[in-house]
Amino acid sequence: MAQYELLLPKMGESVAEATVIKWVKQPGDSIDLDDTILEIATDKVDSEVPSPVAGKLVKQLFAADEIAQVGDVIAIIETEGGSEAKKEEAPVAEPIVEEKPETIPGIEQLPEQKTVAQTDFSSSERFYSPLVKSIALQENISTAELDSIKGTGADGRLNKDDLLNYITNKSAGEQIATSKPEVASVESKPASAPLISSASNKTSTTSVSGGDEIIEMDRMRKLIADHMVMSKTTSPHVTSFVEADVTNMVLWRNKVKNSFEKRENEKITFTPIFVEAVAKAIKDFPMINVSVNGTQIIKKHNINIGMAAALPSGNLIVPVIRNADQLNLVGLTKAVNDLALRARNSKLKPDETQGGTFTLTNVGSFGNVMGTPIINQPQVAILAVGAIKKKPAVLETEHGDVIAIRHMMFLSLSYDHRVVDGSLGGMFVRRVADYLENWDFNREI
Repeated sequence: MAQYELLLPKMGESVAEATVIKWVKQPGDSIDLDDTILEIATDKVDSEVPSPVAGKLVKQLFAADEIAQVGDVIAIIETEGGSEAKKEEAPVAEPIVEEKPETIPGIEQLPEQKTVAQTDFSSSERFYSPLVKSIALQENISTAELDSIKGTGADGRLNKDDLLNYITNKSAGEQIATSKPEVASVESKPASAPLISSASNKTSTTSVSGGDEIIEMDRMRKLIADHMVMSKTTSPHVTSFVEADVTNMVLWRNKVKNSFEKRENEKITFTPIFVEAVAKAIKDFPMINVSVNGTQIIKKHNINIGMAAALPSGNLIVPVIRNADQLNLVGLTKAVNDLALRARNSKLKPDETQGGTFTLTNVGSFGNVMGTPIINQPQVAILAVGAIKKKPAVLETEHGDVIAIRHMMFLSLSYDHRVVDGSLGGMFVRRVADYLENWDFNREI
């Protein structure tokens, strides 16, 4: 009998680790080719790991809720064959550029240290990625100091941006809030602010009557809750509104949707039209397509538009259309439909929710006319499109003003007021509305 080493497969260019959710197969269970052995999670995407061989599961090397790196041996499978152990070759972990400290934007501007600290990371119960460890060593940050830094990653994990921001603020002599003094962190929040973190939940008191039901958040809901609170505490949110007359756009879609579906075997919705208008407006106002790193503004070269999608579980996920400005309307339609379908069926790849530079959310799909969305960090703006309603509107004609029934909708843009002022935010959402209002009714597709 041969022993086969199953490796954690590579799940995307920007994904270096995953959390084991549960084992579908237990030691001693027989395994057929392509049987699911375990379920893993990366950020908000859950995935299944199939077996590339048939045999019997001998050993599980990671328990549930433990974190494995890409390329780690996660299980041993006994197969028919020779006595030598075999190792899976396909999912070999590749070097990730992001793990090299010298390539981090802005790291060259940090104070240069002549000596390197000998930090013993084994003394800490907290998980740190190789990149974070490397920066800590270079900057002479002790394990105790590292443990005190508040992390914004999953389950409070410290990521690269958290550490770089800490170092930058430390060098400027600013006071840094840490994650250890729980009382201080509670007092720093307004009384009306919801406290989502696990630390604050331990100290909060909630009145529960006999008829109330207590529901524990699932893993994804916890991630969403933490991400939303982090966004509101990171960015001062401002929202601008515009009402748009999209009559030509609606009539055009009604005219072409049947022939388009027959030709492309795809349904054309309003979403790809919205994405196209947003991509055009971003090219007109590129400073809306940025992120913030401390006091640095990072202007994004690619236009990667995330589209918020509701899942059957009630949770939310944001798959990303990469280089949306380079796709025509047919390509955008196929991308939108494909990502939406796989999001609903939990078939998204981890990399497909990464790298977004701007987010679009369609609150109109729930019958809402407008919304004030929360920014999807580290982006600086998010656009909500409301329901399209028939309303009486005043039209200016060569013979005078008239009242007509028009298809109207609201667009609302929430933006980070640290770097996006009202003029830029207002002009951007107005430009998106202009592209929708000036839709060519005779456009060919």
